[in-house]
Amino acid sequence: MNLQPKKKVKAELFTSAMNDIMFFLMLFFLIISTILNPSVIKLSLPSAKNTQSIHKKEIQLSVNKDLQYFINNKQITFDQLKPVLTQETANNKEAFVVLRCDKELSVQELVNVLEIGNELNIKMILATHKQ
Repeated sequence: MNLQPKKKVKAELFTSAMNDIMFFLMLFFLIISTILNPSVIKLSLPSAKNTQSIHKKEIQLSVNKDLQYFINNKQITFDQLKPVLTQETANNKEAFVVLRCDKELSVQELVNVLEIGNELNIKMILATHKQ
């Protein structure tokens, strides 16, 4: 008398859906990582006790301690600062400039940038980080 089954049972694992899941996870994390870090210019911002958020058209102007100027993460020279700001604010009079300066920057360099904004009659806001 033979009590063993005639067919052997084989265990199978279908992993075709795993490729789709991994692809969507990778795509999700790539998109989120680009959204979370809009400014890649490394600066040590000065600190302030009170901060305020503004939700209008803004132009990012960054100045690092090596006196490199960036408008919306595009590097320019100090001589190009006035024409580029004029061009950026030509379409929108409500636009304002968020000035992100390194805390080691001298006051005179900050004043030079603010004078250009005053000549062009542009609203400028100094960015800080909360303590």
